[in-house]
Amino acid sequence: MASSVSGTEEVRVSTLTPLKLVGLVCVFLALCLDVGALLSPAWVTADDQYYLSMWESCWKPVSSVVWSCNSTLATDWQIATLALLLGGAALTLFSFLVALISLCFSSRSRCYKPVAVMLFSAVVLQVCSLVLFPIKFIETISLRVYHEFNWGYGLAWGSTIFSFGGAILYCLNPKNYEDYY
Repeated sequence: MASSVSGTEEVRVSTLTPLKLVGLVCVFLALCLDVGALLSPAWVTADDQYYLSMWESCWKPVSSVVWSCNSTLATDWQIATLALLLGGAALTLFSFLVALISLCFSSRSRCYKPVAVMLFSAVVLQVCSLVLFPIKFIETISLRVYHEFNWGYGLAWGSTIFSFGGAILYCLNPKNYEDYY
């Protein structure tokens, strides 16, 4: 009994790789962290006497229980920080939507490069805002108590790191890594 083996094999090549799925998860996490950072009331805190967010600055005297708050949209550096952070968040949102839509349709490989470029642009905007914020804060606001950059600031850095990771994953060419899949 002879067996016949055909010399042709059916090979399906998918442009969707685990790297791109992990990249999409990174972009989603970056988006969630951006929202958390923008809504956080605690970018800077100081011994239960002062806190600063992207939207308001509040303080209270030691002997008082009443907080006094002002809008942070009165100074140019805080507006610039907010604008850069919102621009980065908007680019992250747009790149997430493009990556998600391209995942649902067959135009996957054509959208990898624009998603990566948008994510790298978002990283640049966010790094600029996150470097500008502490420099201008320390330069303009003099607190006589211990203060620290709190979890809202940390969320913004986390978002930037996840955006950078997603951008790198969308830059990787799946043709070079076929052996791993």
